[in-house]
Amino acid sequence: MNGLLKTPTRSFEAWQEDLLPVNQPASDGFIEPPNLDPWLRVQALNVIRHAAALRPFCHKEFGTDPASPSDAHIDAANELIGNLRSQLREMSQRVGQSASDAIAQPDVERLQELLIRKERSHDWVQAIEQIWDFYFELFGQRQSRFGDWLLACDRIALDCYQYVYMGLGMPKSIPAPAPFSYMKTGFGPATFRRGISLTKLSKQINPFPLIQLPYHRLVNPWTLGAILHEVSHNLQTDLNLRQTIPSAIAYRLLKAGMSRGVATTWSRWHSETFADLSGLLLGGPYIVASLMDIAARSPASTLYFHPGAVHPTPYLRVFISTELLRRMGFPKAANNYQRIWQRLYPNPRVGTIPPEFLESFGKAHKVVVDTICFTPYQELGNKTLADVTGFKPQHQRMIEEAGERLAAGNDPGIIPERFLIPASRWALDRRLAEPKVITQNFYSALGRR
Repeated sequence: MNGLLKTPTRSFEAWQEDLLPVNQPASDGFIEPPNLDPWLRVQALNVIRHAAALRPFCHKEFGTDPASPSDAHIDAANELIGNLRSQLREMSQRVGQSASDAIAQPDVERLQELLIRKERSHDWVQAIEQIWDFYFELFGQRQSRFGDWLLACDRIALDCYQYVYMGLGMPKSIPAPAPFSYMKTGFGPATFRRGISLTKLSKQINPFPLIQLPYHRLVNPWTLGAILHEVSHNLQTDLNLRQTIPSAIAYRLLKAGMSRGVATTWSRWHSETFADLSGLLLGGPYIVASLMDIAARSPASTLYFHPGAVHPTPYLRVFISTELLRRMGFPKAANNYQRIWQRLYPNPRVGTIPPEFLESFGKAHKVVVDTICFTPYQELGNKTLADVTGFKPQHQRMIEEAGERLAAGNDPGIIPERFLIPASRWALDRRLAEPKVITQNFYSALGRR
């Protein structure tokens, strides 16, 4: 090849011979085969010990104070892991039998059967380890300095569930266990709903709602309107509204003369829109301020329309909430937020929102708000979502009084847990106390519940 030296190739068999020891005993010309027995026994032992090590969690393993995981949460995790461990035990028994067969007769067929079963068992071990490690970290956070903060978030989420289920027009089976909060740095708020398969759990079914909160939200409790939003995703699922709501939105918009494209997009936005509106119905006007904290970014980002997104375009989300706020009996607050938003983004046409959406939005968003919040559903006992949650102007006065008490370090009283989020916002906006004082009193008040 153009004068270059070509390295001669050697057969794989010849390469293997190079690996053999050069000084073999030659008494009778017979090379003693290697003793595989110890290695074969270890393969079976490793799988058995892996299965044993992925043990169930103990109820008191992560502490016994109020912030510790409840017995119900630990039992749910153990049930999931236990079902997988039983399959791993069966696999380990098959590996053990294959090892015994290979020791008795170490031919290629039996040796490779052991390797195949070992690989399957190893893959299963890794899947269970991923789940075990997830819950170990999840529950372990409750032993850290953030345990009391996460307990406070649990109590807010539980309050939302209790309030909604008490307001239904029909009896429904009580969901259990309750939502469980955990901290995840570097990510935004999120939730993982009950009954869906999760990659974090090796595609197994999630046994209880998980509320993921970033550290920067926990240190600023007035931004924790995210809890009400994420809990609402779970409520939509547990109330069996995840199929009903998008169908109703599409039907109402088409009936109102919207194009199929507009109706399809709004229908795809149903879950995030439901969570925004339900969170507002649970927490009142200051939840709009929390939403604006999230949606207010550069004009290029806030006015960017993604055709396949599940969230409404950020610019539009705020106007959807102010429409609901107006219908809840807070027109002054709705107008105030709307004016602020329009001052931040005076010209929505500089973004990528299609003209059809901007031109139809004035009518479409009112139809969507009416469909989600003011239309009776059988799943709610023929009540509307607004009837079930029932936030009223007098509740806002309770929030303001609680905000004053939080700022002063006084007991906020019997106010529902979820109202302490807007109460902290009230205190912050009016500079009634330093942010660190409001934060400390917020978590202290929830910790005493």
